[in-house]
Amino acid sequence: MQDFYPSRVSDKPQITKRKDPVIHTDRRLDHEAPLSKEQLNFYEKNGFLQIENLFSEKEVAAMQKAIFELQDSNKHTQSDKIIREPDSDEIRSIFSVDQDDEYFKNIAGDERLLKIVNHLLGSDVYIHQSRINYKPGFSGKEFNWHSDFETWHTEDGMPRMRALSMSIALSDNYIHNGPLMLVPGSHNYYVSCVGETPENNYKQSLQTQKVGVPDNDSLKWLVEKIGGGLSVATGKAGTITIFESNTMHASTSNMTPYPRNNLFMVYNSVENKLVEPFSGAGKRPEYIAVRKTTEPLGKETVLK
Repeated sequence: MQDFYPSRVSDKPQITKRKDPVIHTDRRLDHEAPLSKEQLNFYEKNGFLQIENLFSEKEVAAMQKAIFELQDSNKHTQSDKIIREPDSDEIRSIFSVDQDDEYFKNIAGDERLLKIVNHLLGSDVYIHQSRINYKPGFSGKEFNWHSDFETWHTEDGMPRMRALSMSIALSDNYIHNGPLMLVPGSHNYYVSCVGETPENNYKQSLQTQKVGVPDNDSLKWLVEKIGGGLSVATGKAGTITIFESNTMHASTSNMTPYPRNNLFMVYNSVENKLVEPFSGAGKRPEYIAVRKTTEPLGKETVLK
């Protein structure tokens, strides 16, 4: 398969324009969308969108209870699906929650979410990856700048930019407790990163990402030259942040007493299923990059 977005193949970074639409449903059908025209325009221009009050307070409280029950039950569990902070034994992320827990599977397939995702991606979808991220007060570490698509394309073999990430805040996100930072408009440009992909790179990158990180000059160009600056995704618990697969983003360490937790789900078009990793390295495990989905969400889903 042709590699439309090569990365980690040169000792010099390169910035190219994206080759795929941002909204994959014909814009002439905006009147059928579950989002307003203003919301669609914002997402198309900036590469992200925040939605408030889609879930009730009761639903949000149930999600909060569920993520902490899962955290407590796995406190002493040794599993590759449980990622711990690089400098402590605290849980940083728990992967594959939609596959391993019926409650989170139902959230991933919630009709309110699927209507939005299906419209933006222009097709039925499946979950490429799911996880709960915990960023405890005082000790929660940063996530370096990156484009998710660069990783999914290079390490997982995702062919095109026809996926999106959805983060459901399960604590209040302030400007000071390590919130998600995004570069508006960055989704329209692809940064080819330098360096090769080490075998089993995911074992290091899920704690501290060092490969697939844009160089400083490219990041500065994205922030300053395309006119978007930086945006910070703050909001109360229950706020949904949707960001396009190629939107550049990061988060700082949490040095405050206030935790920042979220349920993170990646939706990929069924027409964009994974092929062999473009890096030439081995495939990442199924709990990080799903390959066995046979039916889209919203229908009877069976994993082989």
